[in-house]
Amino acid sequence: MSVKVAESKEETVALNNGEKPQEDILCRIITHVGEMGLYQRVLFAILLYFGAIFMFVYSVQMFVAATPQEHWCRVPELGHLDQELRRNLSIPGAAQGRDWDRCLMYDVNWTTVLVNLTPPDPGSPTKPCYDGWEFLFNDIPYATVVSEREWVCGKASYVPIAQAIFFFGSLIGCILFGWIGDLYGRVPAIVGSNLIGCVGGVASCFTVGLWDFAFCRFLVGLSNDCCFIMVYILVLEYVGTKHRTWVSNMSFAISGCVGATLLPILPLWLLDWRKLLLVTSLPMLAALAIPWIVPESARWLSASGKVDRAISVLRRFESVNKRRIPDDAIEEFIIVSNNKQETDESLIGLFKSPPMRSSIMVLILVSMMSGVTIDALIRLSENIGDNFYLTFTLSSISEAPALIIVTLLLDRVGRRCMISSTLLLTTVLCFACAFVPKGVSQMIAAVLSRFAVNMSISVQVQLGTELLPTPVRATGTSLLHVTAFFATAFSPFVVYTGRYWRPLPLFILVGLTLFACGLALLLPETKGRPMPQTIVEGEKVVNETLLCRKPANDEELEDLSHLRRSVE
Repeated sequence: MSVKVAESKEETVALNNGEKPQEDILCRIITHVGEMGLYQRVLFAILLYFGAIFMFVYSVQMFVAATPQEHWCRVPELGHLDQELRRNLSIPGAAQGRDWDRCLMYDVNWTTVLVNLTPPDPGSPTKPCYDGWEFLFNDIPYATVVSEREWVCGKASYVPIAQAIFFFGSLIGCILFGWIGDLYGRVPAIVGSNLIGCVGGVASCFTVGLWDFAFCRFLVGLSNDCCFIMVYILVLEYVGTKHRTWVSNMSFAISGCVGATLLPILPLWLLDWRKLLLVTSLPMLAALAIPWIVPESARWLSASGKVDRAISVLRRFESVNKRRIPDDAIEEFIIVSNNKQETDESLIGLFKSPPMRSSIMVLILVSMMSGVTIDALIRLSENIGDNFYLTFTLSSISEAPALIIVTLLLDRVGRRCMISSTLLLTTVLCFACAFVPKGVSQMIAAVLSRFAVNMSISVQVQLGTELLPTPVRATGTSLLHVTAFFATAFSPFVVYTGRYWRPLPLFILVGLTLFACGLALLLPETKGRPMPQTIVEGEKVVNETLLCRKPANDEELEDLSHLRRSVE
């Protein structure tokens, strides 16, 4: 009896001093209101919708700017002839049945050629394409922005330039909407990012050149990732700890599978890149309904001092889930919210903490190299295998079984082990993909490579969300994605190196994933732990779970024991 009284007094002192982690109180409230009740299931369905939109935003430019592989110089003097005949007469290598030159034409007297209808001598002089190009739409059966504006040969770099500007927009957007998410709330960030993405996507249809197109893709890039990740953070904050892994991974699996299935079908059905942009951009307008459907984050509200609004949100969960939160839990939540210790709970404060700084920097580097790898593998779909649409679809659908495996194994093997092992598997598969001949075998190796790296990225996203404290969760997550998108801006150029040596992009990816695999072993472990509410709580997670951590001395063990007694 005396022990219980002593513990009660200790709890009271800790509570009054604001020492009791608010996250534990919120976890208890979520348990009372339902860890996966009706409202959480509604939020999960909304998460799936915006996950499919994210898939459209991220990947649609591949279909808009796809390059038909069969193209050659246009010769106006031969325009009245059959397509194959005029190609054989004007293009080096075409008449011999070998791979013809796509950027050069014979520099001869075409009147003489027309008289004999005989190809010039293979040793005849050549010149660049002065009158444009002709395209054979066998592999890409519709006009794209590339074929329409002839972004090939000397202008082939326009495609990676436009994509790099898109990723630069993603970098700016993550900073902007991450800041909005932590300063004004998750809901305004969701609405703003989706609306600006819709505007950019629709405006892309009315462009006529490179720079206006690139500017519109920059606007779309502002919404990339944030259109989904803000919903992801918000939903993950409302589900119970035991549901966090499957909600996190199945949201990617289902929405990614739906998006990957629809995206190759839409251009083949619409046969128009402008209509494709409209169909994939206008659904983002659904974000206008978010403020009336999706609740603001109670954790963000309480951390921002808006306790009354947080209580109102929790009452709404009570109403929808038909569950009641005990009055003592609400009172405890109010006391802790109103007795926060004055600490620097900002991104700068996060980087002032050595344990958090080290862990976040490692996670940033791993995310950067993983981001380059998966984006390069997606873009290599155009050059790997025999069918661009089939390769893209299979490699994208592979996300579903990959994330199902993550869901089943993650809470058993842990975040750190899963990230490292899947990156090692990616290294092996990319190495194999570089050596197998182009065709079905190479396509299978590429699909499995994306399968593995996608597992790793999904776990990285979840680990970052679980490690970052509530006051900087949106900004910190955005920082992780900003740096990943900064690195991903170089992936089109990694793919471009294949023009000099076909296996080179894959060897670059082998080096990146192998290095990331080693770094991942330095990450902390968040399996089974509450999401931290403060930087101090985040430090405890890092200090207790690092593989390279020194054994705790007696003083540290005593401090940890006192902390556990105060929070249990």
